[in-house]
Amino acid sequence: MGKTIDEIVEFIRNHRCYSHPIFNNWADVNPPTEVVGALFHQIQRFCASTRPGENFPTAVKNLGLSNESSLLQEIVESEEDHGPHLATMAGFIMNRTAPPGIFADLYDRDAVESKLKEYSDQLLGSLPGYQQESGLTTQCRRARAVFDGRKRTDAESTYRNLGTALALEIISNRQLIPGEKHCLIDSGLYAAKMDDPEMHYLLEHWGEIGAEQQHEKNAIAAVASVLNESTEPLIMQGVTEFLDSLTSLWDVLDAALLQSGYKTEVARAAA
Repeated sequence: MGKTIDEIVEFIRNHRCYSHPIFNNWADVNPPTEVVGALFHQIQRFCASTRPGENFPTAVKNLGLSNESSLLQEIVESEEDHGPHLATMAGFIMNRTAPPGIFADLYDRDAVESKLKEYSDQLLGSLPGYQQESGLTTQCRRARAVFDGRKRTDAESTYRNLGTALALEIISNRQLIPGEKHCLIDSGLYAAKMDDPEMHYLLEHWGEIGAEQQHEKNAIAAVASVLNESTEPLIMQGVTEFLDSLTSLWDVLDAALLQSGYKTEVARAAA
């Protein structure tokens, strides 16, 4: 007997990714500008890989699942223009770490993202497998590679992609976006407010009327309607591949930029 949709959702919520402490540690450590930039570079590059639908909605439709395809296409269309908003938010937060600021134009996406990569190269470039050209850790590349499966249209890949989409939307709605709100707004570190124009990315995604809440509902509905004993193993493969790869990314960023060294330095300074 395969897992029910409720059991799969519970599996996701019990995974270590769901309760990963990276954003709590971010708030506790109050990292310097360079660390914030390196964190944002890896996060924004990961998030960028999750937005394109590629052939995924079409592949679902080709399986005779028109309603499910529509649910997934809604998610893709909702996410299309969020890259620039994330870059603006990153620049805004970084300016708050180094008055009078680093970026004169928070809407110059290329300038902001170039600086984020510079800080990533500076702090993470010595990690094994770090790719200088892209500025990506091995773990970020692996997490991004999970979404390469959306280019494939065979049935097995499509069901795995459904599992990945389900895990992505639950983690985004219940770990990633709440985590960003915790460290960027609730912590008070940056004197940022949800209604600041530069924080539009977070406002767009947060809460009961936010995009991620609807995305989660769409993903659960799409997976629930196709879940049976033959599709469940493939769906679970997609779920697990996503969760494990993102956990590895959070682990390396947390260890390299937050837990390792910076807490020690804060403790020494306070002594």
